[in-house]
Amino acid sequence: MRRRLINSTLAVVLVVIAVFGVSLVIVETRTISSSAQESVDSEALRLISVIESRLLGAERINPGVLAEQIDDGRYALVKMPGRAPIEVGDRPSGSVISATEEGEHGEKVTVEESRSSVTREVGRTLMIIGAVALLAIVSAVLLAVRQANKLASPLTDLAETAERLGSGDPRPRHKRYGVPELDRVADVLDSSAERIARMLTAERRLAADASHQLRTPLTALSMRIEEISVTDDPETVKEEANIALTQVERLTDVVQRLLTNARDPRTGSAVVFDLDEIVKQQIEEWRPAYRSEGRAVVCSGKHGLRAVGTPGAVAQVLAALIENSLMHGGGTVALRTRVTGNQAVIEVTDEGPGVPADLGARIFERTISGRNSTGIGLAVARDLAEADGGRLELLQQQPPVFALFLSQVALDRKEPERPVR
Repeated sequence: MRRRLINSTLAVVLVVIAVFGVSLVIVETRTISSSAQESVDSEALRLISVIESRLLGAERINPGVLAEQIDDGRYALVKMPGRAPIEVGDRPSGSVISATEEGEHGEKVTVEESRSSVTREVGRTLMIIGAVALLAIVSAVLLAVRQANKLASPLTDLAETAERLGSGDPRPRHKRYGVPELDRVADVLDSSAERIARMLTAERRLAADASHQLRTPLTALSMRIEEISVTDDPETVKEEANIALTQVERLTDVVQRLLTNARDPRTGSAVVFDLDEIVKQQIEEWRPAYRSEGRAVVCSGKHGLRAVGTPGAVAQVLAALIENSLMHGGGTVALRTRVTGNQAVIEVTDEGPGVPADLGARIFERTISGRNSTGIGLAVARDLAEADGGRLELLQQQPPVFALFLSQVALDRKEPERPVR
């Protein structure tokens, strides 16, 4: 493209020089020739006037007197009736420019000049025109190179940007070139890069969330299947199979919710549900894991609370908190339900060392973890809580107290607090 731009610009300049240069040469040549002819004519007219004046005054007419009246390099021939012709200067050879004038008394003057002087003048003019044309060509080449670089370099950059986008590097360059059309293309590529970056981030986030969120139900399902595999009691098998089916349903709900949030994070499926059922489900689900670690998980607080939210999402939040206590906490884990204002609250606490002071304000950020873990669980739990209008907070760092706040549905009658079990 750079070569084509230079060649096209140079071709235009050459055409312009050819058209106007040839016309200028023709005009200048004619002007110089006309000027030379007019000068010779004027010389002949002046010479005949001098001769007539001297004839009227009876003065002498000789070559010396006439030589003073003509320019050097010109030849004059004077013929007068009854006298010998008078020649002034050397007669030029070859092509000449001549002018003849006749007087009132029969005298005749012929002035000649070699056409070589005109040729020399035309040659000087041609040299000047050629120098100007050469300067124009050099200037055009430099301008064409500069313009070609100004257009070709941005196109090369834009091609590299498009290639980077195609290779999976969606970083926008935010580079502009001062050419409106190219800047428009750069704007579109940067916008596309930002959209691709957001899509890739969303895909990676979905993969990380799915990996983390599916781990808990799959672990619980695996434990139930292990219980079935090591027992011969039909009743135990039936009970564990029912729990395993519940886990499968919960796993399906988790997958559905992850896909729904990936398509539109604002989409909610909030309903009125019983908190007791969710808490009981989580206690039963995690009790075997805690028992194998020599620990316990218990619940207490107000009984019969109903809240607005997505049961599967609330269960996932509680599962993330309970798993977090299992991995990073210590002692007994307690779930406590209470009411504050128009909100139902589920608190999860344990007897472990708690949250480090430097992580308190950042514990819900992604990749932030007090130990060697992914740092995704609490971040996903907060996102799930906020998707249904609730919130998840760290009320106390040592010992740790996490609280899930949900919109409460008022009860017709007061329910007593349930004891710890």
